[in-house]
Amino acid sequence: MSIKITYFVHGTTTDNEKGLSTGWRPGELSELGIKQAKELGNLVKEKFDAFFCSDLKRASTSAQLGFADKYKIILDKRLRECNYGDFNGLAEENIDYKKYIDTPFPNGESLKNVEERIKNFLNFLKKDYNNKHIAIMAHKAPQLALEVLVRGKTWEEAIKEDWRNTKSWQPGWEYTIE
Repeated sequence: MSIKITYFVHGTTTDNEKGLSTGWRPGELSELGIKQAKELGNLVKEKFDAFFCSDLKRASTSAQLGFADKYKIILDKRLRECNYGDFNGLAEENIDYKKYIDTPFPNGESLKNVEERIKNFLNFLKKDYNNKHIAIMAHKAPQLALEVLVRGKTWEEAIKEDWRNTKSWQPGWEYTIE
């Protein structure tokens, strides 16, 4: 059994440009984000058997702009960003992800809760998408959860090595589930 995943992140949002953590708020793509989403669709030449997306607006809009002409976009709430609870919409610089690995954000969820959601999603893929190539459009915390679940990193390692720390964006990250 093997499932190949190509993971995409949504385009830049107005919150991103203001340095805010959107969390479970819908989020609006900025002009740059709209451009990025359209360009990503043109950059990606791979063919996917299915295209899954977070149901949060910023991700679903990115997927629609870049890929709706090629794929049916399947929304799945398990792919949502971490619920930062009281911190949804606060300054990114004030969020210490390491403090919320096991402990939920006030009135929100922990990174381990996100890991459980993604684990549930991966089990669904194993059952229904064996030997398929799947695309996912989502957010930071679900991608970090993939680093933990698929690549065997600790949460501390995933946070420290996150591409966002060095602004090392690329048009998709590859993961393989065996």
